[in-house]
Amino acid sequence: MRAIPFLLPLAVLAGCYSDPMSQRGFSLPEGDAMAGREAFLYMQCNQCHTIANEPMPDIPGAEPYVELGGKVTRIKSYGELVTAIINPSHDLADGYAAELVSEDGESNMYNYNRAMTVQELIDLVTFLQPHYKVFVPETAYPEYHIRAAR
Repeated sequence: MRAIPFLLPLAVLAGCYSDPMSQRGFSLPEGDAMAGREAFLYMQCNQCHTIANEPMPDIPGAEPYVELGGKVTRIKSYGELVTAIINPSHDLADGYAAELVSEDGESNMYNYNRAMTVQELIDLVTFLQPHYKVFVPETAYPEYHIRAAR
């Protein structure tokens, strides 16, 4: 019983501390997927990106090479998509030739932070997120046989 008065202030203090880089409390309003598609085209994201199962108009002279959406083995969170747009060098695309996606470790993607409104960002993420389909990959594990001791 004597430990309770001592532990209570510690519990209160622990609840007050928050990592300043935490995503806790991060929440943007709902977006409009159609407006997000329009923003994707307006900003010419389809110059470098395709979207799985989403027909996009061609841009003359452009050859999109990074696919967004499609089958993934884990959920692409809202925060990950926001980060990919506003800080593309944070996590460079895997599976593509390095010179296509980066130079000296920095993404080749144009930084839209000074040109994109917050609403466009929200709408763009709302448009992109449903294009990711989570699946569980099939795995074939070898059968192990235990030999009897001799």
